[in-house]
Amino acid sequence: MIQEILESNQFLLLIALLLIISVVVTKFSSRLGVPSLVLFIAVGMAIGSDGLQIVYFDNAEVAQLIGVLALVIILFEGGMQTEWREIRPVAVPSVMLATVGVLLTTVIVALTAKYIIDFNWLEAFLLGSIVGSTDAAAVFAVLKGKNIKDKVASTLEAESGTNDPMAVFLTVTFIQLLTLEGSNVWITVGSFFWQMGAGLLVGLLVGYVASTSLNRINLDSSGLYPIFALGFAFLAYSASSLLEASGLLAVYISAVVIGNRELAYRYSILRFHEGFGWMAQILMFILLGLFVFPSEVFTGDVMWNGIVTALVLIFIARPLAIFAVLSFFRFRLKEMLFLSWAGLRGAVPIVLAIFPMLAGVGNSQTIFNIVFFIVLISALFQGSTIMWLAEKFQLVSEKKINPIHSLEVISIGKANVEMLEFEVTEQNQIAGETLEDLSLPDRALINAIIREGDMITPYGQTTIEPGDTLYILVTKKAKKELKKRLQALKE
Repeated sequence: MIQEILESNQFLLLIALLLIISVVVTKFSSRLGVPSLVLFIAVGMAIGSDGLQIVYFDNAEVAQLIGVLALVIILFEGGMQTEWREIRPVAVPSVMLATVGVLLTTVIVALTAKYIIDFNWLEAFLLGSIVGSTDAAAVFAVLKGKNIKDKVASTLEAESGTNDPMAVFLTVTFIQLLTLEGSNVWITVGSFFWQMGAGLLVGLLVGYVASTSLNRINLDSSGLYPIFALGFAFLAYSASSLLEASGLLAVYISAVVIGNRELAYRYSILRFHEGFGWMAQILMFILLGLFVFPSEVFTGDVMWNGIVTALVLIFIARPLAIFAVLSFFRFRLKEMLFLSWAGLRGAVPIVLAIFPMLAGVGNSQTIFNIVFFIVLISALFQGSTIMWLAEKFQLVSEKKINPIHSLEVISIGKANVEMLEFEVTEQNQIAGETLEDLSLPDRALINAIIREGDMITPYGQTTIEPGDTLYILVTKKAKKELKKRLQALKE
């Protein structure tokens, strides 16, 4: 009994140290210009069986399970942060990239794997399927807090949020062709459209039910609302999976619906899931680092095959897919070149590479090692140069104020009032007006104004200036009218 307690205490100590080290690592990653996911993986590899030998982990089933759970959390958090008004203009090209683009990338990588790595055709297409899609976790992590222009950033986010179903479909299809005799290709093609369509519908339905429930159900504590929302994320995934539809697509769609509807406890929900999303990333990438054996990955054959495949993927397959798809839409040359370079690979390919191992596919360990090396190259070289390339191509915009995030709700117990935080821009009608001329709803009161770090006590003659942060106490019934007034733009 005492030995078991000591072992559990040692495990908790290890978890504590890993979380602390991982959070500190994010600070170094921003200074070094290296994506944090690379450093998380490095931490996992360092403490693994080929490193300090603190933890031995080789359970593919657990790695896959935790990877999927983490992806659900990351996709849900990313989807809630996505503004529909920004992705709507690029929705069609993004979906085309998530389907046709992934298919083209798969074919080109498969040709490379066939003639360079000497896989058979099915194994070659399996490898191409696994690395054919961009990774939502990597893209969301790299773009977070960056001021890349809306059109390009929204295309990347929407593509990475919706291309997982295509990658999963292709991966599962070629695994079935490799392991099951008499597999019908046409049935699998039909299942793809079912997965996409049903996943979309489930996501829309769960998103509507979730946002309505979050607003109408009065819970005892505001801290329960984020957990309530998280429950709907797993409901979207599980319900879709039970219907043999795309669970990851359903999660992303439901999150977009929730994030773009009016939420009474938006501040609590978004901040909780932002922190939880970081924790999921840390856990997932450290675990994937533990799962890999560096002595098997960093061998001559794996590194050579990985480098050649990565070069083809980065410099041939991805650019060809981008230009083949986006040439039919209004994208400039610099935008297409940037999107070609920004197609990051991350957790999804590594998780998908575990599927063949669980199915007993031949060469599955070789495929996993090559995929892992490709992900390292993509994250390290592409991820660390994205902002540099964006600046070179003049695709970085000035710091923008996100109206969804700037209207953050702070609940005040069970009172029928809320505190809104709103940052004024030059485009807002209220900029330059005095408080007595604002014509706010009767049940709204500006309590404080923050200007250049100083708090100003508001009175009737106070003039609203761009950059001011207003703190407004308002009843829930008057909130919609107040937001409409605050967000009105100058003509």
